[in-house]
Amino acid sequence: MAEKIVIDPITRIEGHLKVEVEVENGKVKDAWSSGTLFRGFEVVLKDRDPRDAWLITQRICGVCPTSHAYASVLSMDDSFGVEAPTAGRILRNLSSGANFVHSHILHFYHLAALDYVDVVSALDADPVKTEEIANAVGTKVMDFTAVKDKLAAFVQSGQLGLFANGFWGHPAYKLSPEVNLIAVAHYLDALTYQAKASEVNALIVGRAPISQGWVAGGITVVPTVALIAELKYRILELQQWVDETHIPDILAIAPSYIDWAAIGGGYGNYLSWGVFPDESNEPTKQFLPRGAIFEGDIAGVKDVKPEDVKEYIKHSWYSSGDGLNPSKGETDPKVGEFDAEGRYSWIKSPRIDGKPMEVGPLARMAVAYGRGDKVATELIDSTLDKLGVPGKPEVLVSTLGRLAARALECKAVVDAMLVWVDELVKAVKDGNAKTYEAYDIPSSASGVGMSEAPRGSVAHWNEISGKKIKNYQVVAPTTWNFCPRDEKGNRGPMEEALIGTPVEDPEKPIEVLRVVRSYDP
Repeated sequence: MAEKIVIDPITRIEGHLKVEVEVENGKVKDAWSSGTLFRGFEVVLKDRDPRDAWLITQRICGVCPTSHAYASVLSMDDSFGVEAPTAGRILRNLSSGANFVHSHILHFYHLAALDYVDVVSALDADPVKTEEIANAVGTKVMDFTAVKDKLAAFVQSGQLGLFANGFWGHPAYKLSPEVNLIAVAHYLDALTYQAKASEVNALIVGRAPISQGWVAGGITVVPTVALIAELKYRILELQQWVDETHIPDILAIAPSYIDWAAIGGGYGNYLSWGVFPDESNEPTKQFLPRGAIFEGDIAGVKDVKPEDVKEYIKHSWYSSGDGLNPSKGETDPKVGEFDAEGRYSWIKSPRIDGKPMEVGPLARMAVAYGRGDKVATELIDSTLDKLGVPGKPEVLVSTLGRLAARALECKAVVDAMLVWVDELVKAVKDGNAKTYEAYDIPSSASGVGMSEAPRGSVAHWNEISGKKIKNYQVVAPTTWNFCPRDEKGNRGPMEEALIGTPVEDPEKPIEVLRVVRSYDP
């Protein structure tokens, strides 16, 4: 007989999410993902000046406001018929890149790692042996004795603070005490480096999170010598930390959880709108290119365009039209109770060609790999070699694959940021320091901005009438990954990924949380 497990709210995430699963014979048989917060930004934006949209929509997400600012100004660029000049485009890339690095460090160490790292077990570690292991795997050596003493003080006080309410001691934890201690030390160290990434962003757009410098037509900062020097110094610090800590940590932890390369794969349908454009502004030529993959066919990347998106609301708390493209979308809330057979979420169900699509670092890296991108190919192939599964990119279609892809993308982006800084220097030397192109607000227009947040594909659609916003629609990463079933009964991507997940102890369903948090809700 199936047993139902309800996790509400999901913790260590940005947002409000409830997950229900049915477990039978020790595995998940069915799953429901419920977004429990009506955000309603589409309603808030009606009749406003379109230039306000980027500033307001940043509040959609507390972790990736930069990405919503980016998608919003791109949608206004489209409506206003304007394009950011060279220096403006590069600075947009740098701001967005800093947000990616910040978010990827945050996700692995502070949102997901404690599903794999037993904090209390670290108290049994031998600091000398811990240092030997850190040296052997090539990760950052710290004062492990001091970290262990600090952790012991937490435990002895009866208040674990940051590490409270974990399933410590669960048999699903596989790391040795020494590797656990390394991870705890780097958890604390990572707090400093995610802040450094935010400093890079703040230098460009005035503050982070919730920036001030994004505008239609470009960005407002002036690329002075002092600014460029400050950016390069901090990016070099981040690059060193990613190379010497983040990537080695992933490679040290992954072998103990290699069975998770066969769990939580889902449909294998992936979408990337692409992000970090070059001078061509061609979607498929972006540093992380646009494309779609269906049924795990990584070699068969398909072209995709905004008109392909349709949103369904049969299982969502809306009375909007069904099957609409967001350019004609509606946001009419219809308050209701959770009904697993009926409506059970504030999230709509977007589809491409009728297919549920996973978005995020795994989707982007898979699309880049499928398109033959040199950086993605080298990173993925070398990682597969180190994990002992050479030539098998299909193992990325999994919970472990999502964690690995996020770390690899972090490395790719921080490396690219140094290239963009050099491009900015060249642009300034060549007399192309202009960062903003003026425009006039049309009386009527419509536009779309397609981009990527660290957690996945994001797009903003706008319609302007009388120089005011007539309609505004957002399809965020959470909309794609955590949507409910559609009108045909197809589960959302995360719901599908949960099917077959083993659950050893229904009272402590850490395995369910691993799958859910791998998507970075």
